[in-house]
Amino acid sequence: MLYCYLKKSLLCLGTACYLAFSSVAQADSQLPDIGTAGVSALSVEQEILYGKAFMRFARGSLPIIDDPVLDEYISDLGLKMVSQANDVRFPFTFFLVKDDSINAAAFLGGRIKVHSGLFLHAETESELAGVLAHEISHVTQRHIARYMEDQAKSTPLSVAGLIGSIALAMLNPTAGAAAINTTMGLTMQNSINFTRDNEYEADRIGIALLANSGFEPGGMMTFFQKLAAENRYSSKLPEMLLTHPITEKRIAEARNRADSYRTPYRDSSLDFYLAKARIQAMYTRQSPDSLQAYFEQNIKKNHPDSSAWLAAQYGKALTLMKLNRTTEAGDTLKMLAKKLPDNLFFQDSLTDQEIDVQQYNEAISRLEQRSRNMPDNPVIIMNLANVYLKANQADASIRLLDQYTRNNPESSVAWQLLAEGYQQTANQAGFHQAQAEYLALRGNIDQATDQLHMARANTADSLSQARIDARIAELEEQKKVDDSLKR
Repeated sequence: MLYCYLKKSLLCLGTACYLAFSSVAQADSQLPDIGTAGVSALSVEQEILYGKAFMRFARGSLPIIDDPVLDEYISDLGLKMVSQANDVRFPFTFFLVKDDSINAAAFLGGRIKVHSGLFLHAETESELAGVLAHEISHVTQRHIARYMEDQAKSTPLSVAGLIGSIALAMLNPTAGAAAINTTMGLTMQNSINFTRDNEYEADRIGIALLANSGFEPGGMMTFFQKLAAENRYSSKLPEMLLTHPITEKRIAEARNRADSYRTPYRDSSLDFYLAKARIQAMYTRQSPDSLQAYFEQNIKKNHPDSSAWLAAQYGKALTLMKLNRTTEAGDTLKMLAKKLPDNLFFQDSLTDQEIDVQQYNEAISRLEQRSRNMPDNPVIIMNLANVYLKANQADASIRLLDQYTRNNPESSVAWQLLAEGYQQTANQAGFHQAQAEYLALRGNIDQATDQLHMARANTADSLSQARIDARIAELEEQKKVDDSLKR
């Protein structure tokens, strides 16, 4: 999100891309519209360029959750709201970080980071969507560009240096805050004023975005208010309260604004509950025994076939997998998949269970059938490609992944699987190229270039060599951008 660090100094960091949000006018009379300034500081093309560089830094330093099912869920949720914005200039990217703390963050180019801890503390999908809507609104209003222009009035700017410091602050808050202090020499009052304006504007636009997307418009403030109440007497506040200071006035104004909307809103989806159960079972430090007891309790107290009951059954199955009780897990997962055969959470986890017991043919048959219904779905593609590899059908996996990586070049999982496929078929050139793309996504440009040189040495085809040479040149340009941000 737009970070506002409240430690020795209050530093407003943020995000930007040029989007004009189409809001509902009825709730907008109290706050001034501070517009979508900041255009002169960064072009859309520059934002995209720096956004890609940030993602390389993030993949190399953050515990990103490369989970196709959760990626699909958080992207669908975020893009439902992005679809309500006008003049979208580039795709948004939502990615998950394994972190039990409650926070989210947005950066240039529509790159939005979500901590897994958000799922554990959000009681409804509207609360989770409210956090994303707040972040999306920071992006649509170009807050980082405004920040840069504001400072340019009184301080000589190094654009790359400032952006690099902001990126560092998202990856390492303490070091990043110090870097921005050094780069900009900000004053406390300017930062506080900038924070207040941005937060109120993100509240206002985010609430309209929630309502227009069919979510409960009060979800954002409900979550923030609940978080503030839970930590009222705590000596150590959650990071989200430090980066998004909550005042009684802000809560009251946001609540009044949300109450002005009378549009119907959706209940929490089954996938929201399944995502919570998956994160709790797979990405927290809770012991399998305590998790099993928790999910068993929820199974008993919820009505059969309700969303909460299905999610508890799913969480129990994942916990049984961790306890190596794969047969029991399989029975539960097959029951769930029979009830909802197109649910991606069930299809993904059932594939893992079938791989564990080496039921490759069963998994392939089931996934190929699903693929006919959802030919472009990344969850089905990744699972099917993985099972092909486990069943020693690398050629089938390569055919699937070769097309997928052309359309989705930022998929780390796909490049890893493709490298494994080429390794199985002893295709050295293909292996080194896939390894290069995986390394490049993580910001290891020098190692990626070395892999491409090895790929070139293993091919005699002149056209392939020319393509590799062109890719090496592209990576060299990427390295220049990355290096400029590190100075």
